[in-house]
Amino acid sequence: MNTLSTKKSSLDLFNPTEDHLALRESVASFAEREMDEQAKENDENESFNTMLFKRLGSELGIFGITVPEADGGHGLDPLASVIIHEEMSRFDPGFTLSYLAHEVLFVNNFFYSSNPSQRSRYLSKVITGEWIGGMGMTEPGAGTDVLGMTTNAVKKGDRYIINGVKQYITNGSIGQVFLLYTKLEKTSKKMTSFVIESSYKGFSVGKKEEKMGMRSSPTTQLVFEDMEVPEENLLGLENGAVTHMMRNLEIERVTLAAQSLGIARRCIDIMCDYTIRHREAFGKKLLEFGQIQRMVAESYADYQAARALVYHVASELGPDVRNSLGAASAKLVATQMAERVSRNAIQVLGGYGYCREYPVERLHRDAILLSIGGGTNEAMQKNIASDLKKLWSE
Repeated sequence: MNTLSTKKSSLDLFNPTEDHLALRESVASFAEREMDEQAKENDENESFNTMLFKRLGSELGIFGITVPEADGGHGLDPLASVIIHEEMSRFDPGFTLSYLAHEVLFVNNFFYSSNPSQRSRYLSKVITGEWIGGMGMTEPGAGTDVLGMTTNAVKKGDRYIINGVKQYITNGSIGQVFLLYTKLEKTSKKMTSFVIESSYKGFSVGKKEEKMGMRSSPTTQLVFEDMEVPEENLLGLENGAVTHMMRNLEIERVTLAAQSLGIARRCIDIMCDYTIRHREAFGKKLLEFGQIQRMVAESYADYQAARALVYHVASELGPDVRNSLGAASAKLVATQMAERVSRNAIQVLGGYGYCREYPVERLHRDAILLSIGGGTNEAMQKNIASDLKKLWSE
């Protein structure tokens, strides 16, 4: 089956260097060969493919993408991370979400928040894939209102004692290491972050969520009951975690947006293959009907516009370069687009689209999460308006 072109041109926003193009081709080939067939089974069983995840490090080598080469990573940029998330999400967005939680929410966040001693203890384990990582921020009563969290850390001697519950944690049941956000005082508007291990006394995995989509990625509660964390696991300074969190938000949002791009691209490929090569009605190819043309054409144009925005924003990001306005805009536009395109694909395929013979119904279920996770679209709208207000008030 043909797919939308990803070839490099002389002025290529999507593959600006030979390294980016080589990365795309490598990931695309691996994803189509290894991820496509297993996606349906793991979605149906709500199971996680641990062995395949390990191969992302041992064979494909895509852990530590944004970590400098001197520290064991690849030294690439956020655009490289966007490429990976788009290509993998064409075939299994749920599995890719677990990769995002490991690579973006833990590895990238941890590297830029940690000291050399902490990196020496943890970085090689997560870059090789020996350990799986994640992040604990959301709570049962604190989602978008992140500063409303109640997970509490109290210093006692050379340790912190942590109590609380984290909700909707990707990789919660399979991870060995997490970046955890807490408060030292319950009424404080400041956060303190730690790197914690699942082996710590007082750490346990709570309820596993039964989800509509992204079912090949485990989502659970994490429960901390007098969990003991060594003081050397404090990331940065006490009450300084908001800085860490904000620095990581942009790459998180553009990679979630990139997942939306992958979903849409696969849906468009399926629509084109179905309406041009296979399905006929009343003696004509399905694409010859105006109503079908509208859905396919609008889906393609919608995807291309969102893709340009996401890659443009990603190309300007860096460890010391913030772009809250761009990242929120990219996530808002791309996630809404993916829901429209995947819904169009179901309609174009009719009964086949509604059934599981084709992956478009799964892709639509997966797409919906991306408008919720990593900051709801309503939060993105609020952030965009707030950033515009600041710009126009200067």
